[in-house]
Amino acid sequence: MTQKQHLEQQLWKIADTLRGKMGADDFRDYILGFIFFKYLSTKMHSYANVILEPDGIKYEDIDAKTTEGQTYLAAIRVEAVETLGYFLEPSELFSELAKRGNAEGKSKFILDDLTATLIHIQQSTMGAASEEEFSNLFEDLDLTSSKLGKTENQKNDLIVKVMAHLDEVDFRLDDIKSDVLGDAYEYLIGKFASGAGKKAGEFYTPQEVSKVLAKIVSTGKDKLKSVYDPTCGSGSLLLRVAKEVKEVSKFYGQESNPTTYNLCRMNMIMHDVHYRKFDVKNEDTLEHPQHLDERFEAIVANPPFSADWSASPLFMSDDRFAAYGKLAPSSKADFAFVQHMVHQLDEQGTMACVLPHGVLFRGGAEGHIRQYLIEDKNYLDAVIGLPANIFYGTSIPTCILVLKKLRAASDNILFIDASQHFEKIKTQNVLRDEDISKLVETYRERKEEDKYSHIALIDEVRENDYNLNIPRYVDTFEEEEPVDLAAVANELKSLEKDMLSTDGTIADYCKQLGIETPF
Repeated sequence: MTQKQHLEQQLWKIADTLRGKMGADDFRDYILGFIFFKYLSTKMHSYANVILEPDGIKYEDIDAKTTEGQTYLAAIRVEAVETLGYFLEPSELFSELAKRGNAEGKSKFILDDLTATLIHIQQSTMGAASEEEFSNLFEDLDLTSSKLGKTENQKNDLIVKVMAHLDEVDFRLDDIKSDVLGDAYEYLIGKFASGAGKKAGEFYTPQEVSKVLAKIVSTGKDKLKSVYDPTCGSGSLLLRVAKEVKEVSKFYGQESNPTTYNLCRMNMIMHDVHYRKFDVKNEDTLEHPQHLDERFEAIVANPPFSADWSASPLFMSDDRFAAYGKLAPSSKADFAFVQHMVHQLDEQGTMACVLPHGVLFRGGAEGHIRQYLIEDKNYLDAVIGLPANIFYGTSIPTCILVLKKLRAASDNILFIDASQHFEKIKTQNVLRDEDISKLVETYRERKEEDKYSHIALIDEVRENDYNLNIPRYVDTFEEEEPVDLAAVANELKSLEKDMLSTDGTIADYCKQLGIETPF
């Protein structure tokens, strides 16, 4: 078992402490919140000890009641807020609270101290460059909730139990070559998503799909100036792009759900993305875009499928939509997200987004927008069909649209039908490593393969009236083997002989039993 797998099992086992006490969404928020608090504490503890090493003392040994202790803490606070973005006193560290709560093997009351500590973390950032990144991060960790228990003591006992178990887990933050903890955190997010049903689409894109999108937008690059996700959820897509290149200078995202927005920021920090390197906003992307002055080198997205939006006529004067002459329907915002992303895309950039199949063939305003992107702008680079039942909470088949403003293959569009290349695991379809490799290699090399991919000239798409339905371009029809009528006739004769023999045997038995034959 690898270190990462061991840590994942430990954390999931601790999460089970809360399972059954509350709904999946609630215990997700609590366990991920406590893991995040422990991470911040461990990071603070290690950082302070490095600063104090020349003085030969440990952070936990500083006495905050003395003048000397206050001098040390004031100096460390300045350094910590600048470097880490926040500050924790020795008495506020996770390990100290966990020990206090389980002193002498008995549950001691720490809820008030814990609540104060979580508030202090946010307060320590006020007026600092990190204030926005840490604002309200723990607002979903409600220690007063009746979901934790009916009485204050019951709530306290449960929290102490969770913290005691979590305190025993070694996060190994000194292992700078490893992102084990961040990946384990991502693993937990995925586990919660798989059990969250329909709501899962609000915050998580399966890692296999994230890999495909990340590999596509990073094609030919080992560094990216910026990567953006306008519906970033838990941030898994943004973080996946970072795994495909040596460096991402800055991450940008927007998320409308406050809880998911908090989860995204936690996920970024848990993956050791410095607070100055990400800019995530909590707003509705279509109605209140927050990064309109920026242009991004890579854009990835898994927008909510066919979501409602206002489609207000006022948007006809919005630079994101004005040139198209039409807005996406109010009941289907899919193309509104595409238009938004195209507007934000750098001239040298690539965007890849997951959408429902309807965007490929629906008419009306969507057909008009599709034609404009292909005929007037020539931005559409590839259309990729994915297997059905690959996303949590929905079984519909989906596709990936890849768009570029400057295309090397400007006279054609690549179509890939990867819908039959997957493994079924329980009730979910999953892309295997070989499926991902085949898909990405086909895209990067723009290869044609019978029954899998086709390079369609723009004229061919034009002849199809800009309908992008994949079966129009990739013929996956399998001819049935020709029937050998002579062999079938001989088989029928053989069956008839067997039936006559069987009838005779049955008639003999009936005669011996003295009963009539059934035929």
